[in-house]
Amino acid sequence: MSFGLLSYLAADVGPTVHVAPAGVFTIGGWTITNSILYGWICSIAIVAFLIWVARRVTVKPQGGIIQFIEAGVDFITNLVENSFDDKKVGHKYVPFFVTLFFFIILNNWLGLLPFVGEGFSSEGHPLLRPFTGDLNGTLAIGVVTMLMVYGASILEAGGPLKYLKHFFIGSPLNPLYFVIGLLEMFTDLTRVLSLSLRLFLNITIGEIVIAVFAYLGSIAAPLTALPFTMLEVLVAALQAYIFTILATMYLAIAVNHTSAHPADDDLTDAGVPETIGVQTAGGSARG
Repeated sequence: MSFGLLSYLAADVGPTVHVAPAGVFTIGGWTITNSILYGWICSIAIVAFLIWVARRVTVKPQGGIIQFIEAGVDFITNLVENSFDDKKVGHKYVPFFVTLFFFIILNNWLGLLPFVGEGFSSEGHPLLRPFTGDLNGTLAIGVVTMLMVYGASILEAGGPLKYLKHFFIGSPLNPLYFVIGLLEMFTDLTRVLSLSLRLFLNITIGEIVIAVFAYLGSIAAPLTALPFTMLEVLVAALQAYIFTILATMYLAIAVNHTSAHPADDDLTDAGVPETIGVQTAGGSARG
């Protein structure tokens, strides 16, 4: 997406950035866009790359790209486990969040390759566009992520009704608590859009900034665009981290809250007098 846009630098009208995806070909009546096509290519490359890394991981630490992947896995593993009150519960979801992090960060970086944005079709659209530079792509990632978060939250809570109870801080018969609970549920549903839009806008804005400074640099476009391309490398990594940590916190908050505040029907009759007895004994001792 970066240096592929340098082909516009000689244009008098300024740089052109294709934000919307464009159709490349059709399969069974389904239009395959340039971002979907590149998303497939990136997915195959990412899977092959990570399999290659996994087969070369040894007990003895190694250098190079393998050390980078190992450091990323350890970082996300610690992040996920430390977000949960019970680290054993968090450990179950480490594979998903590690996969999510590397899928996003590698897709972001692969969108910066020189050939992305070049090779125009007869309609004037690029043949390849970054998958995370397409709102449809980031929305798909957001939907899959939140479906996993909701499914895991319901599973850890012990059922859909017990999961819904954690939105209400008091009795749902209280009008104020009921309205607050509904607002919390609505806010929770908007997380798909917030995750998707944040990733999409940051990647797209980076694409536009690189194109503008490449155009302003004219024949020196590689030099004028290079600082912003390097900055976009950091932004791409940061956005992958933010997406992952937010998804982790969404799950951890729900799980920690439901485990810390069990449903009323889970309390046994024997547990109530026992608690009262402890308090009474403590009061007698202080007296």
